[in-house]
Amino acid sequence: MQETLMILVRYHADVPRLEKLPQGDWIDLRAAETVEMKAGEYRLISLGVSMKLPKGYEAHVAPRSSTFKKWGILMTNSVGVIDESYCGDSDLWYFSALAMRDTRIEFGDRICQFRLVEKMPRVDFEEVPFLSDADRGGFGSTGER
Repeated sequence: MQETLMILVRYHADVPRLEKLPQGDWIDLRAAETVEMKAGEYRLISLGVSMKLPKGYEAHVAPRSSTFKKWGILMTNSVGVIDESYCGDSDLWYFSALAMRDTRIEFGDRICQFRLVEKMPRVDFEEVPFLSDADRGGFGSTGER
């Protein structure tokens, strides 16, 4: 049986409480404010929560699959990484949004999602004069199809 991890959550707004649904591995996050954005505008949208993650874990935050289709916003850093040290009362979680069209996001709209990921183990680097494996052909080398 898989271990259950505890995440401590402080809610800064009356958004619906977080829950892990049985299907999928991601947990939805909601806008904690109503936001109107014009095309080309950048904004941090509050998600209304601060969290203390389990030791040895970080959270990866990404847009939901419908976020761009519904609101025309992109997450500007592609994926957010929140490590376990970002855990104070005022360490609010945000969605970093760039509007590609005029849009309105309502309070409580599910705009992104997160999942826990174990932190990378300690690594060391060893400099070598060459690598002995065969080349794949360079960046983008898997072809067109």
